[in-house]
Amino acid sequence: MRAPHVPGADSPPPYAPPAAPPRSPVADWLDEPRPAVGPGVWRYGYRRPKATSQEQRLAPVTIVGFFVPLAAGLFLWSLWRHGSIPYQWAVLKLLTPDDWWWAGTTSPKSYQGVEAVTVADGVAFALIVFAMARLGSWSDVIRHVVTRRPQPARALIAALGALIALAFVFPGAFGLGWDPLPVQDPLFSLIVLITGDYKVFASVLFTDALYALITLLVLWPFARIGGWWTFARRVIAARARAKDAQVAEPRVDRRPSHWPELREAGQHQAADVLTAEVHAGRMNDVDCARIGQMWTAARARARLSSFTETVLRDGAAAWTHPSGARDLPGRSARHDLLTGQVRIGQWAAGERAPSAYGGAGAALGPDTLGTSLLAVGPSGSGKTRHLTRPVVESLGLQALAGQCSVVAVCAAGTPLGPDSAYDVVVRIGDPASVYDLDPYADSDDPDEAAAFLAEGLAGDLDVVSGQRSVTALAQLLGPYRAAYGRFPTLPQLRELLEGDPSALTPLRAALAGDEHATMRRELDARARQFGSAGDPGPVLADRLALLDRPAFAGFFGADQGEARPFSLRAVAHHPLRVRIDLPDRGYDEACRLITRLLLAQFGAVASAGERPHFACLVLDDATGAVTAESVRRIQRLRSRNAGVVLALRTVGDVPEALHGPLYAAVGCRMAFSGVTTWDGSRFAEAWGTQWVETRDVAQHTVFADQPMTRAIHALRKLVTGKAVTTEAVTVRQVERERWSASELAHGVPPGHAVLSLTTVRGEHAPPLLVDLRG
Repeated sequence: MRAPHVPGADSPPPYAPPAAPPRSPVADWLDEPRPAVGPGVWRYGYRRPKATSQEQRLAPVTIVGFFVPLAAGLFLWSLWRHGSIPYQWAVLKLLTPDDWWWAGTTSPKSYQGVEAVTVADGVAFALIVFAMARLGSWSDVIRHVVTRRPQPARALIAALGALIALAFVFPGAFGLGWDPLPVQDPLFSLIVLITGDYKVFASVLFTDALYALITLLVLWPFARIGGWWTFARRVIAARARAKDAQVAEPRVDRRPSHWPELREAGQHQAADVLTAEVHAGRMNDVDCARIGQMWTAARARARLSSFTETVLRDGAAAWTHPSGARDLPGRSARHDLLTGQVRIGQWAAGERAPSAYGGAGAALGPDTLGTSLLAVGPSGSGKTRHLTRPVVESLGLQALAGQCSVVAVCAAGTPLGPDSAYDVVVRIGDPASVYDLDPYADSDDPDEAAAFLAEGLAGDLDVVSGQRSVTALAQLLGPYRAAYGRFPTLPQLRELLEGDPSALTPLRAALAGDEHATMRRELDARARQFGSAGDPGPVLADRLALLDRPAFAGFFGADQGEARPFSLRAVAHHPLRVRIDLPDRGYDEACRLITRLLLAQFGAVASAGERPHFACLVLDDATGAVTAESVRRIQRLRSRNAGVVLALRTVGDVPEALHGPLYAAVGCRMAFSGVTTWDGSRFAEAWGTQWVETRDVAQHTVFADQPMTRAIHALRKLVTGKAVTTEAVTVRQVERERWSASELAHGVPPGHAVLSLTTVRGEHAPPLLVDLRG
């Protein structure tokens, strides 16, 4: 069936621009502005609070300092014009010949005297203007009104001021009837006095040059204030670049949802495919972040063609995470994967908060977590709900985008998301666990493996030297690996540390060859220390007994069952999501030992080599995990694109000697509501002091001397019931703590925390109150 004929259908339709592709939530998310702000501010859709403009108003004393010198200058100029200043012409008569004036007067006798008076008026006017500018707060007013504004507003305001000044210097040129300021006439009179004749003004060229010189002198200060030269060069350069770009290639849509970076690099096909995927709703934020990450890598390695081929073949599913997941099963927080931020609350507005922070969202990202974070708060304060889970969830999303690897260590049953949100879940002590934990982190170096174990087994003990523990373990691990090609299981290592002959004799027999002479010497050295007073072997064996329990049978590389050993070294090579569940009850000391071991392993593997992605270890309960060696490792993570998150119920869970080094090692510190004054004192000491302005108001009773005044005061007291007083205000600069221990213990409301941040670039955010429920 044919369509009915439409009039004019035979003629070509008029040109219509192509319809814009339909919008999608992901496109709106990509195009939302993310301005550069201070550390810890949620950048997505950030708007500067209104309080900022109010805080930038001029102080009353600055306004008074502008108008008072102006009024004084006008008054002095009026007195000068009327000749009311004593000895006004004394200097002029001293510097000029006597025959220019009538004897005994200041009346000019000749034209030279008249011109000299005009020059004196100009000099007096210049001195008065200079004094007003120097003594008054003109520079502050000009800085507030003009120079702090962005271009082109700054240049336009300065141009308006220059136009007004020219109107006062040359009123006749603007058709105005008032007298000109003494600028032009004093200059002309000075030239007459120098040349001694008016004939010089017969030259039109010379006169016009003088007018041009005066105009330039008037415009010069306004040009500096308005930044005209810099602005002009910038505009000319921008126009040149725009002209070159227009000639070189067509205009590129700068909205991020249209992938302008790809188009500028000439990859229009890939950009068109990704734009269509975004606006059709087939891409999510993880896909955008993942493909953006791969584009950055491809551009750095000059593999643009390979990038385009993959995008044309797979579209939004290009470079999907090896797990096949393109999102988490569920989200409990707000995330912005373009900036890597997760919103954990809202900065509370108040006197402490800078204008850019008050009311803005509080967020964490790899730039702040890279300096490591210490969070302290009692049970129930919300550390897991408001900090650990959002951070782990954000890092998991970034892992799907190929930007991060995360290891979350928590007690079994901690709500850190379902198992499907992780690539590896290790349930220590659970026979149904698919993965086992490698206590040696897949190391082939006996000394490195010994350092891991020594830190985990005896890092919290003062009675055992750390270096002696490492040496004792290395003297057993090295010979065992040389003999059997692997490290011993923990039960076997325990027997070796105890000096059990049934374990040492076969090991010594396996090292009978000449190639193992060095290892035999190591084993003999270990045997000589058995039973000595300083032997760390028995202590290490006792600590290993905590893990050599029936509940942990089949774990820690025991080679039993179907569990696969997981090495923490894998997170240094791949963007993995790992969760390690510790036994929730009955094995507290064993859990602390495992936590110390994991922290030691992570510090070592994350510090080795170069890694393109960020790595983070999150300890939901870091009780007993912090040691002197782990603090030193945490300090080195900042430059290795890695960080740790340590959550503690109280600082007392850390040895007192390590309180100061721990607070100094981490760049981010967080005190939750309910901390004790003892814990608060540690934060107060770490955050230091600041200079604040205080106002002390004192009431003083007024005692009158005159009878009438006393009567009036008595009547006033009879009517109001109060004595007549006067106020004495004292303003001082004093040094006070940013947050005192008492304020942290009693002034932080429930559901809030005080958070200070430091980025890997060295930027700081002061300790501010955060509403974790906002």
